[in-house]
Amino acid sequence: MDYLIAFFCIAITLHNIEEAILLPKWSQQSSRFQKTVTSGEFRFAVIIITLLAYLSACSYLYIPESNFTRWGFIGFLGSMIFNAFFPHLLATVLMKKYAPGLVTGLLLNLPINSFIIYQMFAENLIVWKELILSTLIVGIILLALIPLLFKIGGKVSPIL
Repeated sequence: MDYLIAFFCIAITLHNIEEAILLPKWSQQSSRFQKTVTSGEFRFAVIIITLLAYLSACSYLYIPESNFTRWGFIGFLGSMIFNAFFPHLLATVLMKKYAPGLVTGLLLNLPINSFIIYQMFAENLIVWKELILSTLIVGIILLALIPLLFKIGGKVSPIL
């Protein structure tokens, strides 16, 4: 499982790098999917989200027997799978224009995270209820954090 956790970290990092490079400019167009965000705001937020993903992965790696660390990690896995479809794929289809993060979401996060979840089911490490609840809880927390991180990023980005 250790190498799979490393793949998760690599996939989310590449996904977030793609977004950090492309999304601030993309957000400048009128859209229901993304409020306008500056590079500094977005990059601050994406760094914190990436660090939280790493924290969830490393916590699970070092304390796999803890329900809290397992739920945090599988919540991140599920949230990133969901994220590939909503908003990335949906925004691309409805706007008829590429939404940053779609390629890495579909080609990295979706297969890698799905495989990790498959392995966890195969090893009886999780059950469906844990996956669904963890994904919902972590997803809601991440969605609530993003505007706050943008606000903080707007204040600290000039000094970064």
